[in-house]
Amino acid sequence: MKHLDFHVTRSSGATKIAALLGIIIILGLIAAPWWAGRADMRLLGELFLYLALASLWNLMAGYAGLVSVGQQAYVGFGGYMLFALTIFGGLHPVAAIGVAGVLGALIAVPVALLIFRLRGAYFAIGTWVIAEVFRLSFAQVSSLGGGSGSSLPVGIVKSLSASRSGREHLSYWLALGSALIVITAVYLFLRSRNGLALTAIRDNELAAGSLGIDIWRTKFVVYVVTAALTAMVGALIFLQKLRISPDAAFSVNDWTAFVIFIVVIGGIGTIEGPILGTLIFFLLRETLADLGTIYLMVLGVVAIVIMLKAPNGIWGLIRSKFDLELFPLSFRVKKSHSSKGA
Repeated sequence: MKHLDFHVTRSSGATKIAALLGIIIILGLIAAPWWAGRADMRLLGELFLYLALASLWNLMAGYAGLVSVGQQAYVGFGGYMLFALTIFGGLHPVAAIGVAGVLGALIAVPVALLIFRLRGAYFAIGTWVIAEVFRLSFAQVSSLGGGSGSSLPVGIVKSLSASRSGREHLSYWLALGSALIVITAVYLFLRSRNGLALTAIRDNELAAGSLGIDIWRTKFVVYVVTAALTAMVGALIFLQKLRISPDAAFSVNDWTAFVIFIVVIGGIGTIEGPILGTLIFFLLRETLADLGTIYLMVLGVVAIVIMLKAPNGIWGLIRSKFDLELFPLSFRVKKSHSSKGA
């Protein structure tokens, strides 16, 4: 006699195939210094850093509902902390990246206590105002170059590696590592108890509150963790650039507008969305960059078309058509046949 058994799982056949392909791709990317040119490695490194920033912004906006247009505050803060810690604190640049993350979390606590009093559009504007306060404050620090900025001393740069190729390889691996760490951290966070609370808040904040979920605390944790990781990515960005200035460090276009574009076209509220969006953004940028301002207009048109035709982004469209999820977060009910003698 046959009957059906049901069991709940997060994984699927597509998930297992994607995991295998992902491992192969990661191994290939780790070996890039042995098969890619210098320009290719630099481009890939930049892609990884934008992917990390996009994944972090997506965690805040796509899951916690914290739509920030001021994340450049923590990118610039992390960059300046790297310079201060290495020049005046004598720390090795790699160690300074970690410390910059800790300091980013600490500075995010009072900032969160202030801007969490705001809601909706006021919150978004508040984050931008905070970023401007950061920019103006660091522009007054004469020991770090004031408004004109500062460059990393040669001795600090050479502490990474004695050879130029060694420094380029290390910078590339750090960028790749930052993207992998951020995506893994976001995935594990969303799989945790806090992640379940966050998903409930995203789906229905009122219902989540009625179930006893501490909405303020959950959002606060997300904001502080995101700030810490964003500061670390910011430190790594300016370690690669070797120079920092207030306008570059706190650029809303470079570190927030492009990041929002990536998440919107890829698919907000999904882990896969920022990955797909980053690939599309860099494809458009490398193809259209020579067109000058027309390039920015094309990006705007692409964003508008996708928001109209696929409000959940390209990955949202793919997921709805094929029920595909590469990072298993939602539960699925599977049925299996079994037979027992009567």
